[in-house]
Amino acid sequence: MLISGLQKLTLLDYPGRVACTVFTGGCNFRCPFCHNGPLVLPEQLAHDTDEEQVLAFLKKRVGVLDGVAITGGEPLLHKDIGAFLAKVKALGYQIKLDTNGSFPELLMELVKDGLVDRVAMDIKNAPARYPATIGVDSPDMAAITRSKDFLLSGAVDYEFRTTVVKGLHTEESLVEAAKWIGGAKEYYLQQFKDSGHVLNIAGLDAFNEAEMHALADAVRPWVPTVQVRGV
Repeated sequence: MLISGLQKLTLLDYPGRVACTVFTGGCNFRCPFCHNGPLVLPEQLAHDTDEEQVLAFLKKRVGVLDGVAITGGEPLLHKDIGAFLAKVKALGYQIKLDTNGSFPELLMELVKDGLVDRVAMDIKNAPARYPATIGVDSPDMAAITRSKDFLLSGAVDYEFRTTVVKGLHTEESLVEAAKWIGGAKEYYLQQFKDSGHVLNIAGLDAFNEAEMHALADAVRPWVPTVQVRGV
């Protein structure tokens, strides 16, 4: 498994946990608003650490940290991720996995095997607007829908989240997305921020705080739990 980075402490990436964040390299999407270009583009992928270094760090932090957030890129691109997660679990950590939902079978397998305690799945936009939003002409929406439905079943603790971007999202598209995940336990609208490493910033901008809250109000009839992040 390609590990491209390690953030040694986070109070944000794993709600309710003092955690670290492990960044895997590579992604099958090309979202123009992605702020992690060095974790997505093959020619930019970092190799700053490896499994052995991360596990050695985690062994030293037992009793100090209680969670590990696995993000990317897209972690489920790595078919050997289960072996790594099993080693993390053996150290006593809770694991949160971030995913775009395009690998439902592996997601279900990891949950069934008790290797994931919480899943954060990105809902990129209304289903009809996925191609433009993720930079892929013909995404496998059936696979993404299976992941979404699996989380809605309550098989594992989860959240859905959408990074909201002017130029890609509208009130109408977010309402359609909310209908698609209707009744979700947790749904977050995240304000877009230009990190300086955005894949393609042309034509994109952030909604301001008032606009973000107005969008949350618009989707709340379908997902009453919606909250705004990042403003």
